[in-house]
Order: sequence, then structure tokens, then C-alpha cells
Amino acid sequence: MKHYNPMMIQSPSQTVGPYFAQGLLRDGDEVFTNCLVTEKTEGERIRIEGCVLDAEGRPIEDAMIEIWQANHHGRYNHPLDEQEKPLDPEFVGHGRTSTDVNGKYRFETIKPGSVPGPGNTAQAPHINVIVFARGMLSHAFTRIYFENEADNRNDPVLTSIEDEAHRNTLIARREETAGVILYRFDIRFQGENETAFFDA
Repeated sequence: MKHYNPMMIQSPSQTVGPYFAQGLLRDGDEVFTNCLVTEKTEGERIRIEGCVLDAEGRPIEDAMIEIWQANHHGRYNHPLDEQEKPLDPEFVGHGRTSTDVNGKYRFETIKPGSVPGPGNTAQAPHINVIVFARGMLSHAFTRIYFENEADNRNDPVLTSIEDEAHRNTLIARREETAGVILYRFDIRFQGENETAFFDA
């Protein structure tokens, strides 16, 4: 699995234990859920769906996906984000879900705004993703970017991936069905179209 440097500070990696969805996802968990929005949340509502696949293209059930993102204005709900952009009290900005027997997962959220990058750069709207799966020595870090986003071509993290095909594995494809804006994002460990992962 090839890793890239995302030029950002993240939590240190730790060994993944044998607990997964059973231990990390609890019924009625109000801290982590796959629905990050309420009726009052600001921003464009989107759904993210995809599959987690192994090197042979087989679905991985019982994997866990965790996401962290900025709000509609481009500010994280975190003390270290001291931007003057507004906070949305109806949006915490993090969620967690497991894959089903077909390796599928889903999040209901909003499209994030742009956040600052290294120096005076701006990062394209994106969602930070952490993947936990049985048998992995440590969890994997990646990102979701959005198709047809003009800022993608200048994003310092995305453009740090020189290979265009590998860079494109981070682009979620937009679909619209029954009034729902859906972004499809599959996560592939190794093999053809392996997702780009980052060092933490």
C-alpha cells in the first residue's frame, strides 16, 4: 500500500484490535453516527456511499469508516481551528459507521467548505477518512474530494500525488437520484485502482 504525506497533523497511528464494529459502534451512540446532519444544519445536503474492497476486489464486511470534516463555511468544530468563520451548532463534523455484508457504507452529511492549507494555500473541499479493518496492523488514512470541484486542481494535498490515475482514486463521483445528491466513493486496498492513502 503506497502512502503519501498529506502535509497536515493527524492523530498518531495505533495497532487495530480485534473488536471492530461490535466494540466501536454501539446502538444509540450519540457521539458517532453515520448521520451528521439535522433539519437545521447549514449547507448542501449530500449522501456518501461506497464499498470497501480487498486486493481481489472482494467486499470487506465489518470494516469501520470514520470521517472528519469542516462545516459549510470551512471551519472544523475543534478548539485548534481558530478561524473567524462561523461555527454551525447543528453540525459536529465527525461520524462513524461499519460496512455491511456486501462491504457497503453510507454517510448523510453536508458538502464542506474550503479550509486553509500550508502557507497561504487553500485546500479544496474534502472529507478526511480513517479506515479500520480486521487484520490491519494500523488504520489507513485517506480523503474524499468532490467531482467537478474547481479548487481540486490547486489543492496542495491532492496535487502532491503525481500519478493522475492514483490521484483520481480520491475523487467521489456525483450522482443525483430522487432528489438526493449522492457522491460514490469506493475504498480499495491494493490491487487495481488502489485508493491513495496518506502517512499520519
